[in-house]
Amino acid sequence: MNMKNKLIKILVPIISIVCSFIVGAILIASIGGDPVEAFSYLLKGAFGTTSNIGETFVKATPLIFTGLAATFAYKCGVFNLGAEGQFVMGAVASVWVSTTFLSVPAPLLLVLSLTSGVIAGGLWGLIPGILKIKRGLNEMIVSIMLNYIAVLFMGYLYSGPLRDGNLPQTAEVAVKLGRIFSGTRVHAGILIALVLTFVLYYFLFHTSFGFKLRAVGLNPTAAEYNGFPLKKLMLASFVISGAIAGLGGSVELHGTQFRLMSGFGVGYGFDGVAIALIGQLNPIGTVLVAYLFAVLRKGAITMQVGTGMPTSVIDIIQALVIVFAVAGSALTNLPKVKQFFTNISQKSKKEVE
Repeated sequence: MNMKNKLIKILVPIISIVCSFIVGAILIASIGGDPVEAFSYLLKGAFGTTSNIGETFVKATPLIFTGLAATFAYKCGVFNLGAEGQFVMGAVASVWVSTTFLSVPAPLLLVLSLTSGVIAGGLWGLIPGILKIKRGLNEMIVSIMLNYIAVLFMGYLYSGPLRDGNLPQTAEVAVKLGRIFSGTRVHAGILIALVLTFVLYYFLFHTSFGFKLRAVGLNPTAAEYNGFPLKKLMLASFVISGAIAGLGGSVELHGTQFRLMSGFGVGYGFDGVAIALIGQLNPIGTVLVAYLFAVLRKGAITMQVGTGMPTSVIDIIQALVIVFAVAGSALTNLPKVKQFFTNISQKSKKEVE
């Protein structure tokens, strides 16, 4: 990647975030609030205490997984909008394993449960891939519909066969991910997410198979002319993306929720898509944006309590980040804007020399 493209990929999300907060400040002021006070409470809610910092990491963990799932898919040229369903199916498989095979030693049971989540998510991601390749169906529509099927199937399970007691929920999992900081709910899932981030980065940008997948994403026709097995690579992209989301569901189950119930996993899939786009389809950028979203969500409650500002203000800021990021990416393709960044990169090179 040349200097100009690197500059664009770094500046677009930063400028998008800054512009979103500026508009958010104007909005807060327009309804009679104090933007400085509101944002100070926002930061206090996310970073004010050790517990708050921990909760921010807890909220970031599932967003990292669904963001990475979307990043991987889009980087490889497939449009996986089914991360939510894959996330849920990963948790469904894990809750069944961890509440059924109770005689298995706890460490092994945890590994088996997480692995089952990976497999279930991958298989759920395989469905839109097969239908696209074999039948030519639009993978975006198919993957969205599969989200509803997964959520309804989960509801059937926690209300029926896997129901525990009088409440519509499953039994609590027998094994849990360990806490890594005392006094907080931060669990080992965040470490799994970060390790996965660097593994994906290396895989995509430093392996021959990753190069082939990215080549398909950039230009599938050219990749096919060069002898790349296009259909197999696309199918692999769907499966790996689904497996990442499935692992996220399993981690969320064993680290935070501990059982399936109404609302589990809802919204994480589409949040992941937004996070991936703002992060410029880069695994490391995805993690940073996921953490930003977690900061906003954790701080929003404290902001509401401290200032009376509705949490919907934070939802608007998040939406504006997406809008500005998409608009920024589109603007950078205009000839004059491209020339502007080219001039900056050339000037930087001369200064270095």
